[in-house]
Amino acid sequence: MQGKRIGIGFVVGIVAIAAIVFGVLHFTRNSGKTERVIDAEEAQTTLEELVSNISPTTATPHKSSVEYAEEDIAADELPELDPEKLAVRATTKTFAEIWASPEKAGTGTDGWMREMAEQFNATNPQVNGKDASIQLRSMSSGLAVDYIATGKASPAGYTPSNMLFVELLAARGAKTEVIRERTVGNVPGILLDEEHYDAIVEKYGTVDLKSVTEAVAAGELTMGYTNPFTSSTGLNFLVSCLLRYDRENPLSKKATEGFLQFQANVPFVALTTLQMRDAAERGSFDGLVLEWQLYQNDPALKANYKFTPFGYRHDNPLVACPSATEDQKAILEAFAKYCDENGRELADSYGFNGKDDYVSELPEVSGETLVAAQSLYKENKDTGRSVVAVFVADVSGSMSGEPLNQLQSSLINSMRYINESNYVGLVSYSDDVTIELPVDQFDINHQAYFKGAVEGLRAAGGTATNDGIIVAADLIQKALADKPDAKPMIFLLSDGEANADTVSFQDMKAVIGSLRIPVYTIGYNANIEALEQISSINEAASIDASTSDVTYQLKNLFNANM
Repeated sequence: MQGKRIGIGFVVGIVAIAAIVFGVLHFTRNSGKTERVIDAEEAQTTLEELVSNISPTTATPHKSSVEYAEEDIAADELPELDPEKLAVRATTKTFAEIWASPEKAGTGTDGWMREMAEQFNATNPQVNGKDASIQLRSMSSGLAVDYIATGKASPAGYTPSNMLFVELLAARGAKTEVIRERTVGNVPGILLDEEHYDAIVEKYGTVDLKSVTEAVAAGELTMGYTNPFTSSTGLNFLVSCLLRYDRENPLSKKATEGFLQFQANVPFVALTTLQMRDAAERGSFDGLVLEWQLYQNDPALKANYKFTPFGYRHDNPLVACPSATEDQKAILEAFAKYCDENGRELADSYGFNGKDDYVSELPEVSGETLVAAQSLYKENKDTGRSVVAVFVADVSGSMSGEPLNQLQSSLINSMRYINESNYVGLVSYSDDVTIELPVDQFDINHQAYFKGAVEGLRAAGGTATNDGIIVAADLIQKALADKPDAKPMIFLLSDGEANADTVSFQDMKAVIGSLRIPVYTIGYNANIEALEQISSINEAASIDASTSDVTYQLKNLFNANM
């Protein structure tokens, strides 16, 4: 009898332990501490079950007139410059403002020109008999071109990473005067992990732009680069690739076909260098493009990647803009001379001037060719594949007022940058999910329905973000059944605060991750960290739309991806 009692007690104990374990698993299954990994078949089954539980409603779409102004509206899309966001403030009444690319106008090792401007101002220089100083603003090369070319704003001096953006500026009607062809030396490069570097050497004999593009086109290497509309390195890489296929005419049919073969195996073009670098660190890329100075200052990249120079040098030219006065040109010249005489040691310590033996063998290209190359990229970046995209709009109570107004205006103003060959739908969500517009080709008729649906959005209720994403994924999967070669994308426009979901984050993540649907997030007065967590599932970008340049940011996002 005693043995039986012991046996029964043992069984009861096992059952109790099992119950505890089950309870722990049940209550922690959505805690975010574990990863749920499923295959594509299970993801599709799970997706259908989740959508059935959500039970989205379908709205009746209404058209709204689409009126695109014929004149250039680029200036209207650019925000007013914030007078407080300066890297260095002028110390005198007479001064020259310079717009400098971020890798030299930032902080730490990215602050070479900032420190030189501070040192220059501290010497209390006089130019043309007047007390003078430098004012410095950090700005990406492409954004600066847009400001100057549209006349929205202009500095006295402009120093992009390379001369390509100076030529681009000239092609858009703003002729500049060169103060220095080089202020500080830098070189763009292709970074490859050791395994793929060695494999390319073994097969092709050397690592250079030709062997790398051939390896990518053959599917032997996964490559990433940055948006050629905004990034100096991205534009350099685009033009270098086109010239690699046809040195005489980078816009020829031969060059275009070669680029298409290469681009077909590029998973995505990163909106920013940071996004590309994060993707590389997560193993999404075998190779990426980056400047030598940034590579030198990143121990993780130096440890895991080998650097091979490519394309045109990044010698950070300084030019005077058309608006510069004679006094301002003289100040720019005095500052350039000061940097020549006093800046080399600091530049070396910050990673610049490290590849001075590298000489580009590429021919000079005109600004008109660069503009055409950007257009060629925009038209061919998807290598003939359409994009199937669903916009997911947060219409919860927390989006009421200015956030929703901003969402509507920015989306309507930027929709002109979506290619008509793509397929677009719209979903909204609060406590429930509504299919505002089914997926269809984004021709002028569908654009009118899209604009009407966006204008009709109203905010109230809770926030079921995961539910909205799941319904969007279902619409995309159904569209892909008819267009299997299309590229899927979700654009989530939200404040990031979720509180009314029927679908857990982990279940949403498992489905989206398995189906490989990138979710680009645009945050309006948002919890950006929460949105970045969603975007990181499949290496998409996250945009903070709380600033006044959201339409411009969406324009760049759509130019890069749609």
